[in-house]
Amino acid sequence: MEQAERSAVRQGLAVSLAVSLDGITFGALAVAAGLDVWQACVLSLVMFTGGSQFAFVGIIASGGVAAAPAGVVAALLLGLRNTVYAMRLSSIVGRGVLRRLGAAQLTIDESIAVAVTQEEPRAQRVGFWVTGIAIFVGWNVATLAGALVGNLIGDVRDYGLDAAAACAFLALLWPRLRSRQAIAVGVGAAVVATVATPYVMPGMQVLLAAIVAIVVGIFNLFAGGDTPFSGGDTRAVAR
Repeated sequence: MEQAERSAVRQGLAVSLAVSLDGITFGALAVAAGLDVWQACVLSLVMFTGGSQFAFVGIIASGGVAAAPAGVVAALLLGLRNTVYAMRLSSIVGRGVLRRLGAAQLTIDESIAVAVTQEEPRAQRVGFWVTGIAIFVGWNVATLAGALVGNLIGDVRDYGLDAAAACAFLALLWPRLRSRQAIAVGVGAAVVATVATPYVMPGMQVLLAAIVAIVVGIFNLFAGGDTPFSGGDTRAVAR
């Protein structure tokens, strides 16, 4: 295995560890919202997209079983972003029905983020599969653990576990902020997400923040005379 691929493996495992801890939060919140342990686990196995899962559980917690249809709709809307990811993922995963079916289940924010930050095609592929598989296993184990012990340890958010995934994303993103355009996208997306968070359902701020990258990309803003920061690569985060 070459250096680029080993680096992708290290990044994927590091991100998966941080993100999987958030599964404890989901498991505990799911049980607190009235779901059984097995129902929480099935959600993680089948749905497997954190934003959608938290949105569904949040709506169930506030409206009970009667709110389930609204929870399903909200989860589906948040999951639509994975369709956009799939277009970028096609060239990374390659051909083959079974391979693409497996990749569809593992197409999440983190697996795509690790994949696209790699420079070499093989490293992108390794980063995607390692991250996706590791998070799938870790998230489901953590969901079970959170559902079983949630009532014993109280609100898991008090321990800061819900911030682990965000910290992992920041660590992954930070080295890429080397050009004026990339920094503009990062700052703009952060502002939009922060302002929107109190007013939208969980996960929607991700979609709103993505608009910043789309606008900057379409109009090629901040690219003129771009020079690298921290002396190095001028590649933007989103390619």
